[in-house]
Amino acid sequence: MLKRVAEGVLVHRSEFMRTNAVVVQGGAGVLLIDAGVQGHEMVCLSNDLSDAGQTVVAGFSTHPHWDHLLWHATLGSAPRYATARCAATARERLSGEGAMARVATLIPADIVEQVPLDLLGHISGLPAEAARIPWDGPLVRIIEHDAHAPGHAALLIEEAGVLVAGDMLSDVLIPMLDLNGTADPIESYLAALRLFEDVADDVDVVIPGHGSVGRGGEVRARIAQDRAYVHAVRDARAPGDPRLDPSASYGKDWLPGVHERQFQHLTRSSESDESPGRRP
Repeated sequence: MLKRVAEGVLVHRSEFMRTNAVVVQGGAGVLLIDAGVQGHEMVCLSNDLSDAGQTVVAGFSTHPHWDHLLWHATLGSAPRYATARCAATARERLSGEGAMARVATLIPADIVEQVPLDLLGHISGLPAEAARIPWDGPLVRIIEHDAHAPGHAALLIEEAGVLVAGDMLSDVLIPMLDLNGTADPIESYLAALRLFEDVADDVDVVIPGHGSVGRGGEVRARIAQDRAYVHAVRDARAPGDPRLDPSASYGKDWLPGVHERQFQHLTRSSESDESPGRRP
């Protein structure tokens, strides 16, 4: 069910990893950001929009991970956009024989049959200098960075005071760094958080890719919490993050493993950088 979170902005929640699809209302229809995961959920979203007399006139994928590249035929054939780097990365990952089979291995076995892959990644990259999404609706500003995934974009819906954060600023998921796609995953993440801090005064609502919508002071609190986690990993310290606590409401059976893999990867990288004889 669509839930209004700000003037002209609604959210549709997926059962998978508390994923949020975001609907922005415009003059001739809606912009759909990160459409959802399971087919029946996207059909539900399509029906909700139809019942409201709305059609999808544009789509946007915040980054090139499979669960943000999905679409369903019932949503129509509107142009689907992404940053140039996101689109190029998706195209590279989805090209070649067996690409869809490889994607299927990334999807949990209990939902893989419910995830429609036929329209996966059918996105067009915007020009590298594009600062906004081209559509007939409120100005949606693109904030591109390299945290979490190549060409990741957060979107600022300025007149509504809403920041669509993609896979960042979650209340239930720790920062998941791009350990392979960037030379310095720590600095890339911190740089993205600085970009968010630069616009925080204009943001009343933050919508993460996964988790709950944050309001008011939660915006800066989530930036600070993510920064504290990244600093702890950088400094090889235990983060003390409540999202990793055994009493956490989500992910307590697998999220600590994600943290441990990140921690070990970055600790080994740091030790390698500091090894004797390595040139600065």
